[in-house]
Amino acid sequence: MPIDRPHLIERIKSIEGLTPEERSQLLEMLRTTPKYGLVWEDKPEEAERLLEDNLPVLTEVKERYIAGSSPDSPNHILIEGDNLHALTALTYTHESKIDVIYIDPPYNTGNKDFCYNDQYVDREDGYRHSKWLSFMSKRLRLAKRLLSDRGVIFISIDDNEQAQLKMLCDEIFGEEFLRGQFIWRKKSGGGQTDAYFVTEHEYVAVYSNSNFIWLDPSESKSEEDFKFEDERGKYNLTKLEKWGSSAHKEDRPSMAFPIKDPFGKDYFPIAPDKKPGRWRVGEKRMDEIFKNHLIEWRRGIPYEKTYYNPESQKEKIIKSRSILYSVAETGDGSNELLNLFGEKDTFSNPKPSELIKYLISHAVTSTILDFFAGSGTTLHATMQLNAEDGGKRQCILVTNNENGICENVTYERNKRVINGYTTPKGVAVNGLHNNSLRYYRTDFVPRKKTMANMRRLVNLATDLLCIKHGLYQEARFFGKKLNAEVARFFCNGKKQMLILYDERAVDPVAEILEHQAVDSPIIVYVFSPDNYAYDEEFAAVADKVNLCALPAAIYAAYRHVLPKKKLYPKEPSQKPTATPSPCPQGIEQLLFDPNEEEEPDGSA
Repeated sequence: MPIDRPHLIERIKSIEGLTPEERSQLLEMLRTTPKYGLVWEDKPEEAERLLEDNLPVLTEVKERYIAGSSPDSPNHILIEGDNLHALTALTYTHESKIDVIYIDPPYNTGNKDFCYNDQYVDREDGYRHSKWLSFMSKRLRLAKRLLSDRGVIFISIDDNEQAQLKMLCDEIFGEEFLRGQFIWRKKSGGGQTDAYFVTEHEYVAVYSNSNFIWLDPSESKSEEDFKFEDERGKYNLTKLEKWGSSAHKEDRPSMAFPIKDPFGKDYFPIAPDKKPGRWRVGEKRMDEIFKNHLIEWRRGIPYEKTYYNPESQKEKIIKSRSILYSVAETGDGSNELLNLFGEKDTFSNPKPSELIKYLISHAVTSTILDFFAGSGTTLHATMQLNAEDGGKRQCILVTNNENGICENVTYERNKRVINGYTTPKGVAVNGLHNNSLRYYRTDFVPRKKTMANMRRLVNLATDLLCIKHGLYQEARFFGKKLNAEVARFFCNGKKQMLILYDERAVDPVAEILEHQAVDSPIIVYVFSPDNYAYDEEFAAVADKVNLCALPAAIYAAYRHVLPKKKLYPKEPSQKPTATPSPCPQGIEQLLFDPNEEEEPDGSA
C-alpha cells in the first residue's frame, strides 16, 4: 500500500500527547524513509559504539615486515582489526584513491557465517536481515568514499542476501552505476545433499564510479604475426592442455576427458609437471575443434589452430560474458591453501585466485582493497597478476584476528607466496620476491580534544602519514639524525616528509631550510592546537615546504565518517593563542640526536 506522506505529516502534527522531541522524531523518520527501496531497523553495533568516543589509527607491527627484492617493489598492506575501524582510518589515507575493491562478505546463511556483536546470527533471528544490512551499509558507505573516479567494486554474494544487497548498493552507489552482475559457476559436481537444486553458482555484483572503464582483451594481428601455413592459409597454435595454476585433473575433473590421437588411441591431458592434467576447453568446444579440423599434433601434443583473417588487422574487442563457466571453482581455492599449508580446512570455502585475477585484470588498476580479506586470496591474486604482466599494483587487506586468522592464515599465506614454499607433494614453488608486505593493527585515541589527546594522536598518526604518502624510509635531515621525540624525517629519493611533534622545533627547522637547497617542496606536518600551520614562521621558505597542521587535518577527514554522538566544531584558521613555552635547550639539543655526528656531506 503506498504511503500518503502529506496526509501522515498533518496527522502527526495534530496528535495530542506527543512531546516536541517525539513529534520531531516521527516527522524525521517519515521524511527520511525512502519512497522506494530497503527499509530496515538499524541495529547498534559495538564496533561503531567504540568510534563514538575514539579515533582510529594504524600502528605497524615492524617485526612482520617482509621486504621486496627491489626498492620499487609494490608495497602491500595487511591491517588486523575490525574493518569498520580500518575503513575509517583509510578515509584519511586513501579517500578517492582506491581503483578496485573486491569483497567476499559473510553471506548470512544462518550457519555461523555471520557474527554481529560477537554473537553468531542464526536463521531464526528475527532481526537477521536488519543486522546484516546495518553491518554492510556502514562499511559500503565508507567504501564508496575510498573509490577513485575510475573505481569499481566487486561483491561476491549468494541467494541469501543477493536481492537485499542489490537494493542497498543501488541506494549507496546509484542504480545507474550498476555495471552488471556475474554469475559464477562455483562447482560442477557434488551438491546432492542440497534441498531442492544442486546450487552451482554465486553472484558477483559490479558497481563503479563514472569514469570506470572495463578492459576487454582485444586482438589486432597482421599476417606476419602468424607463424605457420597450410593450404587454408597462415595460422598460429595454442596448446589445448591447461597450463599455469589449476592445471591438474583434480582441479577440474569434468575437463579431463580423453580425445583421440592421430592413431585412434585415447589421449588424456597432461599437466606441466607431467601429472594428470585438464583441457583448456570443455567437451562442446573440443568437438567443434575436431569437427572444423582445427587441431594439430606436434611432438605428440595437441594444439588448436587459429587462422589469419584480414579482419583481424582491425582491433577486435572480445566481450566478456556475464556467466563465468570455467574461470575457476571453489575447489581450486581450497587446493591453493592445501598446497600452501599442507593441510585441509585451513579456511572454509576460500575464493580461488583465478576468479579474483579475472575481475581485477579487467579494470584500470593501481590500488586494490579487500576489507573482508579472509585467507588473503586477493593479495595472492594481485601478486600473481603483477608477475604475469609486469604490473605494480598495490593491495590493501583488512581482516580481524578471530581464531588467529590474520596472523596464522592471511599473513602466513602471503608470506609464503612472497618467500616461496614447498607443496605437500614436494614440489618447490618459487616465491614472488618482488613484493613488500607491511602488517598493521588498529589502535585508538580518545576523541575528546584535550591537549594530551591531541599530542598522542599526532604521535600515533605517523604510520597513517607514511601510508598516505607511501614514505616508509626514515632518513637523516640534512646529514643529521633527528631526535625522534621531536621530529622524524622520511625520504624515498623522490618525496620527502618531515613530521614535527613539538612546535618548538618550528623556528629551528625554518632557519635550517633557509640555508639549504631542496629539489622539491618537503611535506611538513606540524603539531598545532588548531588549524594554524605556522605559515608566518615558514614564510621565508614557503617555496620549500608544503605545510599541514596536525591533528586538525585528521579531525577534518574523520568529521563526516564518525558516529554523530560527538561532533567537533570547525576550527577557524588562526595563529595559536597560547604561545609554546620557550625551549630551554639549544637548537642542536632540541632537534637533533645529541649522540649522532653530522655526516660529512651534510645532505638530506
